[in-house]
Amino acid sequence: MRHGIVILPDESWSEAARRWRRAEQLGFDHAWTFDHLMWRGLREHTWFSAMPTLTAAAGITHRIRLGTLVANPNLRHPLTFAKEIMTLDDISEGRVVCGIGAGAPGWDAEVFGAAPLPPGQRHTRFAEFTELTDLLLRRRETDYSGVHYTARGAYMAPGCRQRPGVPIAVAAAGPRSMRLAARVAASWITVGLPELGRAARFDEAEGLLRDQAGRLDEACEAEGRDPRSLGRMVVAGPQMGGVLASRDSFEAARGMFEDLGFTDMVVFWPRGDEPFRGREDLLDEIAPLLGAATDTVPNPGSRPDQDVPAAGGHR
Repeated sequence: MRHGIVILPDESWSEAARRWRRAEQLGFDHAWTFDHLMWRGLREHTWFSAMPTLTAAAGITHRIRLGTLVANPNLRHPLTFAKEIMTLDDISEGRVVCGIGAGAPGWDAEVFGAAPLPPGQRHTRFAEFTELTDLLLRRRETDYSGVHYTARGAYMAPGCRQRPGVPIAVAAAGPRSMRLAARVAASWITVGLPELGRAARFDEAEGLLRDQAGRLDEACEAEGRDPRSLGRMVVAGPQMGGVLASRDSFEAARGMFEDLGFTDMVVFWPRGDEPFRGREDLLDEIAPLLGAATDTVPNPGSRPDQDVPAAGGHR
C-alpha cells in the first residue's frame, strides 16, 4: 500500500511550502492538490492555482510524486494542459502524476457562462479530454479530431521524462468512465460515493467500494486488460470520513482498503476548520506507518502501450 496526501491550495506559499516539505519528510509517496478556480464552501476564501503550486512544490521536494486531483475539462484544454504537465515533469525530474476527472457541474463550470452539458456530452468531452491529453504526453506529434477537441500537428518537444509518458490517473464511478480508465489510465481513482451526500465513515463504504472494484475488473476485461495492471487509488475525502480520527482509525482504514485490493490510499492535510478539520500532529503519529514505497508511481504495473482509440482520428 502506498500513501498519498492532498494539500489544498488555500494558503500563501510562505505557509504552504512547509506542508509540501513536511509531506515528503513524513514519508508520503505522493502529494496532490485540487485543480479548481473555486471550491464549494471555500469559494470566497483564499484559493491559489494548481499548476504554479505544483511547480513550486517540485522545487522544494526531491522524492515525493506530485499530481492534480483532479484536472478537468471545465477549466483546461488538452493542448495547453499537456504542455504544462510536460514542463512540470521536466522540472520535477519525472515525478508527476496527471489526475483527470470529468468536471462536475458547479461554480467552475458556471463562471465561464456556458450552459451545462447533458450527461452524455459531458462524458464524451471527458473521454476526448483524457484520450487527447494521454496522446500528447506520449507522442512527439499528434493530430486528433473529436467532437469537442481538435489538434493539428501538435508538437511536444522534448517530450516527457517519464516513458512512454506521464502516468494518468482517472477518476471514475460509472461504467463508461471505468472503461475509459481501463483503456487509458495507469491508475483508477475513486472517492466512494460518486456525489457528495451524507458524510459517511470509511467503514460504511466497504460494500460500495467492493462493488466498484468488481465493476472495474469487468471494465478491464471488456478492454482486454489485465485488472492487476491498473492501480487502484481510494481518496478518503468528504464521502469517506474518520480515516484521520486517530492512528487506530488510519490503520483500520488502511487494512480495509488493502483487503479490497487498493494499491494506494489518499488522505487530506488536516485543517483548522471544515472541510477536513483535524489534528495536524496526527500526521506525526501515523508517519511510522507510512514508509516510502519502493515504487512510488501510484500503479502496480505499467501504462497500456497500445494506441488510444480516438473519437475521430489521430496520428
